[in-house]
Amino acid sequence: MKLIGLDVGSKTIGVAISDALGWTAQGLTTIYWDETDIQSADEALKEIITTHDITKAVIGLPKNMNGTIGERGEACQKFAKHVEETFHIPTILWDERLSTIAAERVLLEADVSRKKRKKVIDKMAAVMILQGYLDQKK
Repeated sequence: MKLIGLDVGSKTIGVAISDALGWTAQGLTTIYWDETDIQSADEALKEIITTHDITKAVIGLPKNMNGTIGERGEACQKFAKHVEETFHIPTILWDERLSTIAAERVLLEADVSRKKRKKVIDKMAAVMILQGYLDQKK
């Protein structure tokens, strides 16, 4: 049972997938999309979901630090509903507060250049979202 982790931004979606046993998350890719056209990432997501036999999606839910859900969080909730209806897989909304900051810190500690960090930060955030969910399930 493989899971997909998604870090949904307004221009990019970071993608990570789990191993078959659901122990580890690996960064896969970054999908460029147009948030105003919710279907603009469907083709790329369909290919990933089909190729990797994905059975569930874990989607980052950006909450405000006080726990409330703002505009970005509402957009992610809408996207999760779209994924469920389009791909017929269940979705879990996972609190992603600070996941991008943590991903940035890991990349800085690995001495990744600013240019390279920009290319992989969303994918790394997706790994942290999915790994957090997998760790909590153990």
